[in-house]
Amino acid sequence: MGLKKVIASVKRNRRFLLTTHTNPEGDALGSTLAFYRLLKKLGKEAEVISDDVIPRGYEFLPDIDKIKRFRSCPGKKNNSAGDIKFDCLVALDCSDLARCGQVARVNTANKPIINVDHHISNGKFGQINWVEPGTSSCSEMIYKLYKAMGVALDRKAALLLYTGILTDTGSFRYSNTGSFTHRAISELLKYKLDVVRIYKSVYEDIPFVDMQLLSRILPDMRSCARGRIIWFQIVRKILKDKRLSFDLSEHVLSFARAVKGVEVVVLFKENLGVKNEIRVNLRSQGKVDVNKIAKFFGGGGHKTASGITISGMLLEVRKKVLAKIQQAIKKM
Repeated sequence: MGLKKVIASVKRNRRFLLTTHTNPEGDALGSTLAFYRLLKKLGKEAEVISDDVIPRGYEFLPDIDKIKRFRSCPGKKNNSAGDIKFDCLVALDCSDLARCGQVARVNTANKPIINVDHHISNGKFGQINWVEPGTSSCSEMIYKLYKAMGVALDRKAALLLYTGILTDTGSFRYSNTGSFTHRAISELLKYKLDVVRIYKSVYEDIPFVDMQLLSRILPDMRSCARGRIIWFQIVRKILKDKRLSFDLSEHVLSFARAVKGVEVVVLFKENLGVKNEIRVNLRSQGKVDVNKIAKFFGGGGHKTASGITISGMLLEVRKKVLAKIQQAIKKM
């Protein structure tokens, strides 16, 4: 039903403003830009706005230069979204409109919102909600949209969709990877994608200075609940070097998930821009539903991968979150 409503809205409207969540990664970027290309192929007007800078490793994506950075400057003309006219606001890969950051404030005329997402925690905030929690990624959903609308794929769209599916399935290792996912990937690979280059760009090619920082964090790995919980913390003073060019979180979390016997991995990171605000990333091997834990603290995501932003001191937040995870493990 949601897919049909999205198709009807795309056909009915002419101008679209696309956005995704803050701290965008492969699926957010891939699905948003693939949707952008679909709209352009249909002769529609489209703009893409992001509340954040584009992370290192995704410079190779087609149309990445089309993403404008939102800058809010009251009373000045350089508000990057102030002069954009649109009939619909499309939020992709966002469980909550607030996750779009300041971009959500652009919709002052209360234009219809199309909510396209695959998070189980999605709050159905749009006038049109196409939400598929069982789907591997938002990019897989946009692949379905191409097929349902009869819009031809091309190499650029295939590259965007492949990258999005690759990253949100953990390189096809996570339990959200189904048979349809592999069928979609099989078709996308017909466009002669350089999968080695894609993988290296996203997961490797880490600058030496950043790898040195990673080597400082990994030795501080801690465990509790008899090794079933592993946690790290990144304090603000470590992150003050503005030369950092990659997201530490995924590298740290992937490393810890490989530890034998671990059920949940947690990363606590002090927010560099806001005092006493902690970003918490949760990863599960599958037995513990970390979405429920994240939801308890006002966050959300997937059963095996979720996130939270919590106000408070690092020690206080860490104790509360770890206690909640331990409760969940006891119920296993």
